[in-house]
Amino acid sequence: MAGNQYDIIIVGGGPVGLTMALALGRSMKGLRVALVDRRPFTVPRDQRSWALAAGVKRIFVELGVWTGMAVGAEPVRQMKITDSGAGDISRPLFLHFEGDVAPGEPFAHLVPNGLVIEQLLGALGPEVEIVAPAEITEFVADAGAARLTLADGRTLDAQLVIAADGAQSWLRNRAGIGTINHDYRQVGLVATIAHELPHQGTAYEHFRPAGPFASLPLPGNRSSLVWTETPERAAALRTWPQAEVEAEIEAVMGSTLGRVTLEEPLQSFPLRLQIARSFVGRRLALIGDAAHVIHPVAGQGLNLGLKDVAALAQVAIEALRLGQDAGGDDVLERYQHWRRFDTALMVAVTDGMVRLFSNDVAAVRAIRDFGMGLVERMPPVKDFLIARASGLDRNGPRLLRGLPI
Repeated sequence: MAGNQYDIIIVGGGPVGLTMALALGRSMKGLRVALVDRRPFTVPRDQRSWALAAGVKRIFVELGVWTGMAVGAEPVRQMKITDSGAGDISRPLFLHFEGDVAPGEPFAHLVPNGLVIEQLLGALGPEVEIVAPAEITEFVADAGAARLTLADGRTLDAQLVIAADGAQSWLRNRAGIGTINHDYRQVGLVATIAHELPHQGTAYEHFRPAGPFASLPLPGNRSSLVWTETPERAAALRTWPQAEVEAEIEAVMGSTLGRVTLEEPLQSFPLRLQIARSFVGRRLALIGDAAHVIHPVAGQGLNLGLKDVAALAQVAIEALRLGQDAGGDDVLERYQHWRRFDTALMVAVTDGMVRLFSNDVAAVRAIRDFGMGLVERMPPVKDFLIARASGLDRNGPRLLRGLPI
């Protein structure tokens, strides 16, 4: 049976997969793209929000969807970083970032997950065929093409298959690509809170012995929390009455934002490091969590995935325009080479931060606090760090520079 023919197939319909589909469809007329997911495509109504770096925002500007996202986005105007021990009452400020990374451009925006999905779905054109819900039962690739077989018997053929199917990627496992893993023995608790005092566009990161506690500004007097705890304490916190959890949040924040109200129960997820040993296989490219999962300490998880999109879309489109095979080994190696260093650097930074700050050893605290204080007094170093976190790179993929492919 002849398969349904496409140029590129994307598996996974989260923000990364949707952005990849839109980037490909907008960059080359006549391209045939399939977007496959095991679940129907709907706009989620969860409370999650994403911290989108300035460079990543430029991707959405170039793809024509930022105007719709901006309606519900909140710019991060400044970031305040504190460090405290288990019994400390005060939380001295050690590091403070503020100002725009470019005129009129904050270094990040907080955007609700549902709004991101809604805008991306609504922008997909006829070049992208949605195949969902669909369960994949087989993936094979040879010198000529890749083929996906679905549970209903259909087959989909393409030059290139892109795995955007998450940390437990079926495609990555089927291709025999292993991963490097480390369990942080931490749990991330996430929630949205309303608070009494205005946040003034400020993101707070409180480093505590169990891990970082971050509050990120949302529109109005609301913030998104990412709260790191030990598995045992996280399990206990989820059983507490809401009023007690709210009081604990206020205490951790040092009453920075006044009285706090939870808008929904705490959600939790285990924190780990997971990096694919290769970002590519035969006619296969990994993007997003299929390629890398990092600690949320710097809020860079989705940003890394969207940088993957910018790089892979560019090498694939450039190859197709030249009449080359988008799934050829040389094309995929260009993608992997482009993304490996940036990913390794972000892994080193986030993993180092977790190991340095998730403890209450007095000598270690003294060293890290001295180091943060030193950075605070060195504006060029601060500017470099914030530029890296913002995803701004003069030599990066065109979409990250706000340019069409």
